[in-house]
Amino acid sequence: MNILDHGRIPVFITSTLLALICAPLLPIVSAQAQTPPSPLEVAAYTGLHRAATNDDAAQIRTLLSQGADPNIVDSAGRTPAHVAVFGSHALALRALVAGGGDVNLLDHERYDLVTIAAVANDLPTLELALELGGDTTLITSIYDGTALIAAAHLGHSAVVQKLIDAGAPLDHINNLGWTALIEAVILGDGGPRHIETARALVTAGADRTIADRNGVTPLQHAQARGYREMIEFLR
Repeated sequence: MNILDHGRIPVFITSTLLALICAPLLPIVSAQAQTPPSPLEVAAYTGLHRAATNDDAAQIRTLLSQGADPNIVDSAGRTPAHVAVFGSHALALRALVAGGGDVNLLDHERYDLVTIAAVANDLPTLELALELGGDTTLITSIYDGTALIAAAHLGHSAVVQKLIDAGAPLDHINNLGWTALIEAVILGDGGPRHIETARALVTAGADRTIADRNGVTPLQHAQARGYREMIEFLR
């Protein structure tokens, strides 16, 4: 019997069609909106910002002992700690935090140290930021997201696992209406990195039933895209 004989289309078909229709309409979203210091900015840096750029922990300690503000910001709202994370400068970051640097401040683009390291797929710097008190629950970026959502978008599976282990909220919904799990499906390529990302989220207990604003679930998005391996563990 034709499924249309009774004048209605089954829900699973309509949801899949909706996912297919909406896929080309997804907004262009970049988790890489963070702006590191430009060469001109670096050339103009003085004090703690210059020392952070050079990973010069000794100079940082000297400046702090002379009364320098560890949370001073540049024109983009970057603290010396932000600069240290952009450069993967562990010595500088440790010295700054030991001297009163706040690891959870946001720059003007609303990024913190944890999110910057997560998006860069810089696991050692992320681990250090977490060790020094980085907060995985912060709401960051113009999308009101989290470090976990940004990392899931990019398929940084090891970073995603680290954030999960550190207590990142699994089901936060950003202002696009998406969770980390939804982003791993709809903004990924269905390849190994995004498969492992989505699997890590599901294994950790992410809610597979949370749908986007069109009522389409992660499973339905995966079905629409033919992501067979994701479909298996999203069911």
